[in-house]
Parts: sequence; structure tokens; C-alpha cells
Amino acid sequence: MSSTTTSASLAPLVVRDLRVAFGRRTVLDGIDLVAQPGRRIGLIGENGAGKSTLLQAVAGTLPELAEVSGTIERPADLALLAQEPPFADGDTIADVLATALRPLREAVATVERLAGRLDDPAAAEEYAAALDLALAHDAWDADRRALLAAEQLGLEHLDRQRPVGSLSGGQRTRLALATLMTRRPRCLLLDEPTNHLDDEAVALLTAFLRELPGVVVLTSHDRVLLDEACTDLVDLDPVGTGTDGRGGRRYGGGWTAYAQARAAARRRWEEIFAAQQEEIARLREATRIDRGAIAAGRGPRDNDKFIHAFKGANVDRALARRKRDAERRLEEAERDQVRRPPAPLRLSTGLTACGTGSGRAITVRELTVEGRLRLPALDVDGGERLLVTGANGTGKSTLLGVLSGRIAPTSGVVQVSAERVAELAQDPWFADPAASARAAYERAVGPDLAARRPLRSLGLLHPREHPKPVVLLSVGQRRRLALAIAVAGEPDLLLLDEPTNHLSLSLVTELEEAIGAGPGTVVVASHDRWLRRRWAGRSVALTK
Repeated sequence: MSSTTTSASLAPLVVRDLRVAFGRRTVLDGIDLVAQPGRRIGLIGENGAGKSTLLQAVAGTLPELAEVSGTIERPADLALLAQEPPFADGDTIADVLATALRPLREAVATVERLAGRLDDPAAAEEYAAALDLALAHDAWDADRRALLAAEQLGLEHLDRQRPVGSLSGGQRTRLALATLMTRRPRCLLLDEPTNHLDDEAVALLTAFLRELPGVVVLTSHDRVLLDEACTDLVDLDPVGTGTDGRGGRRYGGGWTAYAQARAAARRRWEEIFAAQQEEIARLREATRIDRGAIAAGRGPRDNDKFIHAFKGANVDRALARRKRDAERRLEEAERDQVRRPPAPLRLSTGLTACGTGSGRAITVRELTVEGRLRLPALDVDGGERLLVTGANGTGKSTLLGVLSGRIAPTSGVVQVSAERVAELAQDPWFADPAASARAAYERAVGPDLAARRPLRSLGLLHPREHPKPVVLLSVGQRRRLALAIAVAGEPDLLLLDEPTNHLSLSLVTELEEAIGAGPGTVVVASHDRWLRRRWAGRSVALTK
């Protein structure tokens, strides 16, 4: 692969014919992407379509074992916010912010140091480069921006000497955003940036992205962010007629309009395929034409056998001509036919299958988990759908952990009447990451249940992923596997912690519909604004 960088302060990002493979597994193939300054592009597609891989390829952070070909022209001033911010656990908050500020402080110092030596050509050239960097990033205001970003993101109360390893996932993401808001890169790559963020932080992120003058490319499950921040969407897993209806992957607009356009494109693909198959079947039948179809009727009488033989030769020639014409048209039709629309991977199971009756499913009184959660009372009836909301640090995940029995309360009363309780945690854990997805599923649910409800029957993970080691699955595919494990036992109480995180948007839509069905009790903790705006059940907001 060839890659180049340009020092222009507002340069485009250009990707041509990108292919990325890991051994015999090809993740991306033939990817083209042009992102001009001022465009904010959202990457979408099924889990495993290669969204994170594309961002890593552009940033130059793919692992060494990756086989890469194609060309990438990237702006020199590029930053990637991965799903897990790349901070060392031993670094302090002060260290991280200082690292973000260092190049800007150095640029200001260089400008001031060389301001009186502009008669020296070498000094003048260095001065010009430093000044360009300082002006492009408003470096003289960087320290104030760092303090303001930390305050706006709720980090100002944290001890600056606190190690990053002691921060929560949400706090680490906020710290990473603070560094980006301080640096203001000319090309910004974001991988699921809203994970672990509450409404205030997401609103701040959206405003920041809309104000950036350079290139933004992001992946996100947050449909509201895709609507409010993105100018274009690029589908890495488009339907047959393309994202734009003309074979391309790109759609100008946000998620709401795109979802409608994609559904229409899928319908056109299915209609085109059905019409082509009907024509191919007709042409195949035409290649099997016989003489009777051309010279139907009675056989010859004794006195006109010669005439009949003469006419028969003409019939044979016409028959051969029509067959050749049908075969030619059949060959063209088979060559030009669109491929069969693949059956989409669909959730083919209910989330719950058993109910707890009409009684009380959950009773909580004066619950305390020291330093994490304080909840005076909570009652949930059997079969109810409850949405738990609240800012970062209010204890949403802790509450679900207490209800599942994973976390022991410090004090209080917690009564759960459900016989079968299942929890989907934010960060799924697997005992043996080297095991295949199928083996991990069987180990988690037990051999009897795995035989009765095999992984393939749930419609959550494509069969081609079943033999893969868990460690090679994408983050979204691991979440699908964890969800399969949670619902396989047909629980009568299902606890879902940020269930839309990392999942493809098509599955998220199905999951939201499935939450409303089934007899069991479902408790959902979520920041997802799209889900919350459409929630039809009861909701409880936790506070600090």
C-alpha cells in the first residue's frame, strides 16, 4: 500500500481501492473514499463490515499482520479516537492533557523564539511552519480550551494526578474528547465516540464536530448523532443497487433519510432480481423449443409428402435460428443478472419466553452500594419494561449488576422473584478468548441448551463467524455473541446495559422492537437518545 501525507492545513482525505486482509480473511476490498474539508462522514454497515478497520487503515494503526493494498492520502494533522482511548494506565490526567498541549505550546515557543531572526532563511522557514501550526490550531488559546473542555465534560473535579487506569470508561472517553477539543486536528477519526457519554457530553461533541473546519470520519450506533452531525453516510455493506440507488456506497444526508432510502433500494433490488429470474426462466424454456411449437398440426397426407418434407426443412432452419437467438439472449441475461439479495441476518428469537406472573418481579428498598449507587425504592411488576436513565456515575450499571447478583449491595433490601435472570453487560467477558464463538456459546449456556437452541438458530451471529476465535470477532460481533448467550436460556428477567452500543443499526432496530414483545420482564439502562425518545414503557432517572 502507498500512503502520503500533506502538510496543507485543510487537505482532503482520499482512499483508493483499499484492501485489508488478515490471512485468508478479507475485511475490506475495493474501498474508495474521498472526504473533503468541512464534510462529516458517518461509516455504517453490519458488525464485521470493517468500519473500525477502515479508520485504523487511514490512521496507519493496523497491526503488522494486516495485509494492505491501495492508496491513502491523508492530512498530516490527523487524530484517531478509538473505542478504547490509547492511554497508559499509569499516566495521570495531567500527563494526558500535557501531551495534547505539548505540540501547540512548542509551536508558540518557536514563533516567539524566531520572531527576531526572520532575516535568516532557515529560521524564517521554521518560523513559518510553526506559525502555520499555531494559527491553524489557535495555539495561544489552547490552555484555556483545555481547562474549559475539562469543565464542560465534567472532569474539573478530578484530581489531575489521578491515574488513567482508575477512571471509568465514560471518564476515559471524556478525557480523550478533552484532548481532541484542545488540539482541534484537521482530520479527525472517531470510532463509536458516544459510548459511555451522557446527553450533555454528546451535545458538546456534536457542537464540536459541526464547528471543525477539517475532515471528520466517524462510526457510530448513535442514530441521533448521525442525523445531527453527519453530512454524508458511507455504507460498507450496501444493498445490490448501492447506497445511492446507482451502485455507489455514499448517501448525502443523515440516518433518518438514509434508512428510508436503503429500504427502498432493497425493495428495488428484490424486484429487479425477481423480474430477471422470470425472464431467465422464459429464455431457458425457449431454448428447449421443438418443431411442434413452430409447425403444429396434422402430419402429411400421401399426396403432399414431398411438400411437407420441403416445408419441414424450413421449419428446422427456423427452429435452429430461434434456439440460437434464445441461447444468446439467455447468455446475456445470465451474465448481466444481479446477485440474489442475501437474506439479512435477523434476530430470530424472543428476548424473553417466560413470565413471572402478575406479581412483583423486583423490589428494592434503601439500596446502597458504597461510592456507586444509592436508591431509596424501586418496584417493577412482572412483564413490565423499565428504562433506567441518568448521567455518567449515577449507578445504572451498578443497579443492573445488583439485580443480576453480580454485585453485592453494601446495605438495603433487594428481592428478585425471577427464576431465570440474564444480564447483557456493557463489556462482555469470555473465559477463553481463543475459543471459537460456537465453543464460547456452548461453554456459557451448557451443552444441553446449546444442542436444544444452537447458536445459528438465534439469528444474532452469522454462521461464517461461528468457527472464528472470539478474539478475532469485532467488538459488535462479541456483543452479538453475548446477547445470544443472555437470551438463549429464555429468561423471565432480562437486564440490558447499553444494549445498542457497538451493534449494527439494523440489529438495533430489531432489538428495540423485540424489547416490547414477550412475556418476561426487561430492564434497560441506556444513554441512547433514539431509544429513549421512542420508549413506550416506564422510565426511572437515577441521580448522584
